[in-house]
Amino acid sequence: MRVYAIGDIHGQIGMLLAAHERIAADRRRIGDADAPVVHLGDLTDRGPDSNGVIQLLIDGVERGENWLTVKGNHDRMFAGYLDDPEHHDPCLKSAFEWLHPRLGGIETLASYGVTPDTPHAEIQRAVPDSHRRFLANMPLMHRFGDVAFVHAGILPGVALADQTEDDLLWIRAPFHMETMPFEALIVHGHTPVDIATHYGNRINLDTGAGFGKPLTAAVFEGTDCWLLNVDGRTPLTA
Repeated sequence: MRVYAIGDIHGQIGMLLAAHERIAADRRRIGDADAPVVHLGDLTDRGPDSNGVIQLLIDGVERGENWLTVKGNHDRMFAGYLDDPEHHDPCLKSAFEWLHPRLGGIETLASYGVTPDTPHAEIQRAVPDSHRRFLANMPLMHRFGDVAFVHAGILPGVALADQTEDDLLWIRAPFHMETMPFEALIVHGHTPVDIATHYGNRINLDTGAGFGKPLTAAVFEGTDCWLLNVDGRTPLTA
């Protein structure tokens, strides 16, 4: 089965539109308009238009695009803040909060026309209910045959069906250190790398769009992967 995937977006709507165009061009070349597109989470924070990214995805799904998402840790932090301005994600270091300059929540609020000093009730009104529902209902994983798409990774030794949300959204070291095959090839983001990398048992597509670096789009046919660029496909091998 053919599946497209896009790495962590972080409010970079211009990059997202360009990634969708690279996917559309690949679809035209091969004559497949229906293959799903999985967005690997962290739609929000750091970039200039988290509001626009969420609305773009909502609009696409409503008009029938086969667009899927998985929840990222930044998406969960944003949703938690909207519910309670004192919310602190249990997996976030105690020295940080969502509004810390390094995390990008301030930029997300700005995309909705508000600031951290805006009364919280006004912030809640500034974020459309459709956006809050979208964040609340984001799945944690999509699996297509021998390939599973998640945000951060999985806990080694635990079946995919038994993974916790905290691990799927936040895990790093135990997952990155594992060299044995998983139940499926894991496609993820969460930890920026200079270039998309195939590690044999996992593929990292987060190439740092949240920090102004490129946003990666890829296509999978079974477990075979190609990166998509303006000139077409480039194979990504272990």
